[in-house]
Amino acid sequence: MDAVTFDDVHVNFTEEEWDLLDPSQKRLYKDVMLETYMNLTAIEHVRSHSGEKSNECDHCDEASARHSHIQYHKRTHTGEKPYECNQCGKAFAGHSSLRYHKRIHTGDKPYECNQCGKAFAQLSHLQYHERTHTGEKPYECNQCGKAFAQHTHLQNHKRTHTGEKPYGCNQCGKAFASCSHLQYHERIMHTGEKPYECNQCSKVFAQHSHLQRHKRTHAGEKSN
Repeated sequence: MDAVTFDDVHVNFTEEEWDLLDPSQKRLYKDVMLETYMNLTAIEHVRSHSGEKSNECDHCDEASARHSHIQYHKRTHTGEKPYECNQCGKAFAGHSSLRYHKRIHTGDKPYECNQCGKAFAQLSHLQYHERTHTGEKPYECNQCGKAFAQHTHLQNHKRTHTGEKPYGCNQCGKAFASCSHLQYHERIMHTGEKPYECNQCSKVFAQHSHLQRHKRTHAGEKSN
């Protein structure tokens, strides 16, 4: 039997249903979902330490204690994206990625930093942001000792040691060490997609770092 995933216990509201909730109900919902997510994450941190990895990828050596993780990982090889946004048609490999994407349309940012008040659409983005306050880098490379604030950054770094490039473009076959590099390649070489939009002048960019660099031109204009 597969382990319970966040999707199994997540209560999803439509935009209309969410608007009907009063502020206290919205806060309660966010608190309950946050606690549920943290509990499931804790159960996963236990499986990782115990070494239990019953699900393996057929295409590479990747393994995970959670069936849903390995199913999502397999789609990086096949290019399958079964979850489609009903507002703009963009498709995703995972249901949670679609949920996060929909917040681009709604503007919903339910996860707020209790130190500076900055809000985020994804819990993982809040957790990463909080480390900018604490300086915490909990993920360490066991080969060179370099530490990272995000687990995905550690995974990408490890591939500099192994030379592994598990993310292949299903249009031209070029392979990449990280999923973000593959996505950037697809936007530049194949789709022309530019998902990052400046909220001041509406100029769009294919890469988030390019948007951040562009925003500094506005900051410079204001300081002059």
